[in-house]
Amino acid sequence: MTTYDVHHHLWPESLVEALAGRTSPPHIRRHTLVLEPEGEFEIDPAAYGVGACLANLDRAEIDVAIVSCPPTLGIDRLDDDEAESLRRAYHEGALAAVEASAGRMLALSMGRPQHGFVGTILAADDLADLDRLAPVLDEIDRLGTFVLVHPGVGHPPPGAPEWWAAAIDYTAQMQRAYAAWLAHGVERWPDLRIVFSLLAGGAPFQLERMQARGFDIKSALHPTIYLETSSYGRRSLELCLATFGARQILFGSDAPVIDSTLTLSHVRSFGQAAVQALCQDNPTTLLT
Repeated sequence: MTTYDVHHHLWPESLVEALAGRTSPPHIRRHTLVLEPEGEFEIDPAAYGVGACLANLDRAEIDVAIVSCPPTLGIDRLDDDEAESLRRAYHEGALAAVEASAGRMLALSMGRPQHGFVGTILAADDLADLDRLAPVLDEIDRLGTFVLVHPGVGHPPPGAPEWWAAAIDYTAQMQRAYAAWLAHGVERWPDLRIVFSLLAGGAPFQLERMQARGFDIKSALHPTIYLETSSYGRRSLELCLATFGARQILFGSDAPVIDSTLTLSHVRSFGQAAVQALCQDNPTTLLT
């Protein structure tokens, strides 16, 4: 059976060229990615390309990557014309990459569903206003595709260490999005499949506190809600498996931001049954 990495980022050449042609964030200046307000990051754009993606899959011994462009770039914060230009560059390049990958790549659209994409990536804070997001969610529900909820732009405080945005801001965003979905979203869209990256910022830990404050956590076990594993290790995965069982958890790596084998080695440490559930059975259910 096919194995999947559901959280793998792709910047096709068309998007890299569009970012390199800009003079304000987000843009690429040689090997520097400039974001607002997070600052500058040294990167190799080729690490986000098609060849690197396929090489990551081979190294991890995973068959298929579900690729996306992360909301952390801040494209959705731009004015409509600027944002649409960058989205178009990504969508065109991603579809070309999928077609050329011989079945090894599937792609998520940015912000709203698009023909040829298996799902849509949304920024976590978009879920803070479900009424505003409703037309997008209604369309995804109608099409029968799925949502990947991903952190958006981070806002580290002055003087924060380099790891702050990814470890603190991003997980806080995911906790808010997950809580909003449990409180209001799952009842409104009970059939919409939704994946929360980064284990929803620590979902099992938060559920205990939510229950202590009077929230009925049964909605967290709804079969259309999934948690994705990227960046977490054995202790976090043990808690998730104890809380949810294996059925709601999906393997994702967040490559190339994080080494594609980091979390996968911990998933594999639980044995073949866990690998089959997280890498094969659950992603297959998500996609069908």
